[in-house]
Amino acid sequence: MSKLFIGGLAWHTEETTLRQKFEEFGPIEEAVVVKDRDTGRSRGFGFVRYTTEADADKAIANMNNVEFDGREIRVDKASDTGPKNTYGRGGGPYSGRGGYAQQPQMYSYGMPNAAVVYPPASYGRGGYPSQPVAYGTPPPQELVRDGDLDLETQA
Repeated sequence: MSKLFIGGLAWHTEETTLRQKFEEFGPIEEAVVVKDRDTGRSRGFGFVRYTTEADADKAIANMNNVEFDGREIRVDKASDTGPKNTYGRGGGPYSGRGGYAQQPQMYSYGMPNAAVVYPPASYGRGGYPSQPVAYGTPPPQELVRDGDLDLETQA
């Protein structure tokens, strides 16, 4: 049994159309066009499950980067681990449902035994990461409130 990912589908592609085209390469257990749960409209990708690995390989060889139903589609083996890329949704060190599944890892960016190690950027809910303040720079005005810092009485 082998499952294929079909990406780049036209918005109007139906499951029956997908099934008919991919049955040319062998018997299919399942053909699904993924739809948005709120609108019911196609999300532009789907899955086809073949009974044999050889039929799936034949479908990849014949249908990858080919025009189907008005669009050029991408056909790959589907993985159970989620998206392959680390941009957009999913992937990366924060791939849990809430976006903060585990602690960030430290990266040395290209140098195997680097002395300087930088943490990954975290532009999440906290805004931009704090920047180092140059020596001798006065504190930001929003931190100094009346009554909190009275320099004349401390001298």
